[in-house]
Amino acid sequence: MKSIYVYIVLMTIILLASNKSHSKSEFPELRGPYLGQTPPGLTSEVFAPGIISIKKRNEGTISFSPKLDEVYFTAKNKDGETKIYFSTLNDDKWTPIRRANFTKIKNGQELHPFVSYNGKRVYFTAINSNSPSPRIWYVDRKGKSWGNALKLDSPVNNTKVFNPNQARNGDLYYTDISNLQSIKTYHAPNKSGVYPDVNEVDIEFGHHAYIEPSQNYLVLAARNQNDDRRDNDIYVCFKEPDGTWTTPINLGSVVNSNLNEKSPSITPDGKYLFFGRDEIDGPNGLPDIHWVSTEVIAQLKLAHFKK
Repeated sequence: MKSIYVYIVLMTIILLASNKSHSKSEFPELRGPYLGQTPPGLTSEVFAPGIISIKKRNEGTISFSPKLDEVYFTAKNKDGETKIYFSTLNDDKWTPIRRANFTKIKNGQELHPFVSYNGKRVYFTAINSNSPSPRIWYVDRKGKSWGNALKLDSPVNNTKVFNPNQARNGDLYYTDISNLQSIKTYHAPNKSGVYPDVNEVDIEFGHHAYIEPSQNYLVLAARNQNDDRRDNDIYVCFKEPDGTWTTPINLGSVVNSNLNEKSPSITPDGKYLFFGRDEIDGPNGLPDIHWVSTEVIAQLKLAHFKK
């Protein structure tokens, strides 16, 4: 009997250790925007290494609040479920990272967080017993916390969708994965806070598209079109004067490598491009989050429209 008790105690300690977040005593003192990290220039860098980007862990989409005082991101351990984690800037210091658990449904997965430009809502993708196929959900701010998670009531959710993100005017963009052989990007115009209409975005290829705040360009991931590599690169599509989109343009070696790049996003201030890059080649690359100045996109835009 005693041996059984000791075994239970040991297993409990192991589980607690394997699932813990940074405690207040061990979490570093981080001050200022972007968790106090030094902003990059035209050379991409790992974002918050050892804090958000942790070796041998899979990190995905990241989103900042419009005041840059909250951060939400996706992460999972190898062979684990995908969850959303967050930190907030309180009294000029970032809080230890915690799991959000918006839906509060056991064994569910939450990913692709996006903080709205008024800071009052977080959109995300959920897969759980109430939503076995990926759908777009949201939570609204309630004081210093968040209310109950709700599935977005819109034709947006009539099929398998994920990766919600918005322009500054509230227009919603997302990815339709109902046909994995032909993944599409869609746009749902904001009609007083609701989304009754959906329209396919006419871009030639790509997935995980993310709209720039003023809708002047989209960044997206796609298989490299110029060689035999099977990994994804990050591309940009610029909006033409007539409202159409350019052919996706590869962001080049400043952003892309011989490893897999994925899940691009643009910060609310428009200054930085965030994206994932696998640590190693292969199907289990375990991406870290990287960031780089959007000046790389500005330079490509200048070159493109000079032609």
